[in-house]
Amino acid sequence: MLHARATLSWCVSPLLERLTQRVRPGTSLSPPDDGRKRAAVAAVLHDEPAGPRVLLMKRTERTGDPWSGHISLPGGRYDRRDDDLLATAIRETREELGIDLAGARLLGNLPTLSPLSAGPSGMEVTPFVFATHEPVEPQVSAEAAAAFWLPIETAMSGALDDLYIYPGTERQFPSWRYEGHVIWGLTFRILAELLALTK
Repeated sequence: MLHARATLSWCVSPLLERLTQRVRPGTSLSPPDDGRKRAAVAAVLHDEPAGPRVLLMKRTERTGDPWSGHISLPGGRYDRRDDDLLATAIRETREELGIDLAGARLLGNLPTLSPLSAGPSGMEVTPFVFATHEPVEPQVSAEAAAAFWLPIETAMSGALDDLYIYPGTERQFPSWRYEGHVIWGLTFRILAELLALTK
């Protein structure tokens, strides 16, 4: 289990300091055994001289996968062998990107969301927020085609704002476009909610 550290000395940017104060743990991290699909993702933040950034990945393209090829936060489906949803986020980040979050600071979690593309049965996704002092280098697995860091302040400035048109429809979704990647959908919603806490 990952525990939050007491010191904030390395959270140098005002943005991360505000998140440290405003992101709070939820009241229930162990999902009930009600048959509902649940997942957890990790928003891994790192502060560097150029400003804070968040780790994202491009999912491998797979037939039948509703999130095939999408940009996402590392994470995946809850397994009954996981102690709780936090354990799911930590395990999936290690499996997908080779990152051990044991050395990171757990800030807390955001409210549970449901992706629009999860199908009629739906799925609940709980985001957990971590901050890491040391820069980490992701090692992509078969589940990830690529990984990259998104500069948070650039996203907040509006410089990356775009509209994503869902293939085969006229539906438009707010998005960010960064170095050829399009961040939209659930990932955009999670990050927008996270960044709203900094204002």
